[in-house]
Amino acid sequence: MKTILIAVDFSDVTAKLLDAATAMADAESKVYIIHVAAPEPDFIGLGVGPEYIRQDRAQALREEHRWLGSYKATLEKRGLNAEALLISGSTVELLLEEVKKLKADLLIIGKKGHSKLFEVIIGSVAKEIIHKIKIPTLLIPE
Repeated sequence: MKTILIAVDFSDVTAKLLDAATAMADAESKVYIIHVAAPEPDFIGLGVGPEYIRQDRAQALREEHRWLGSYKATLEKRGLNAEALLISGSTVELLLEEVKKLKADLLIIGKKGHSKLFEVIIGSVAKEIIHKIKIPTLLIPE
């Protein structure tokens, strides 16, 4: 069985990622759609801090969960065995952990078209993943 992990960020490239997984998967494949949400501010989990911030964060997570559910439904309509995961934290570290935990055979990830200056100063999730990952990775440009 082939295990495919698709890392999504809800950008325009997401449809291409789903299409790539559909093309790469077979009847026995398991496809995980994963989104790493921004880490929670320390005070949110403690029930302190401004109420509007907790409400905004909760609303954003509900929306992200709905999007993941729609991606899962899309893959299931295509005949794939799909699962959606929403986790929160540091993107690169958590993706690498999930690759190991799920015993993924392939990671499919999008690449945004940032400028060279942006990538030098800020960096790129895709670039960092490529340098650290130990399995085949399909990088799809936006």
